[in-house]
Amino acid sequence: MKKASDRPGCCQVEAVTSIDERGQMVLPKEIRDKAGIKAGDKMAVITWRKQGSVCCVTLVKADEFTGMIKDLLGPMAQELVSR
Repeated sequence: MKKASDRPGCCQVEAVTSIDERGQMVLPKEIRDKAGIKAGDKMAVITWRKQGSVCCVTLVKADEFTGMIKDLLGPMAQELVSR
C-alpha cells in the first residue's frame, strides 16, 4: 500500500515551527536543503482564505511561482493576441 507522501502532488507535514515575538520563524535546515532554498532566495507568500479569514500560508520560490504564472497565462495571452 502506498503512503500518502508517495503520491504525486500530495502534501505532508514536514516540520512544526514557532513564530517569535517579532513575527519571524526559522525554516528548518532539513526543509531548506530538501527544497534547495538558500540565503537570499526570494519566496512568494501565498494565502488561502476560508470564510473571509486566512487559513493557510504557503511559500513558493519566486522564480518557480513566476514560471507557474507564465505557464498558466501564456497560452491565454497567446490566444488573445492571435484573435
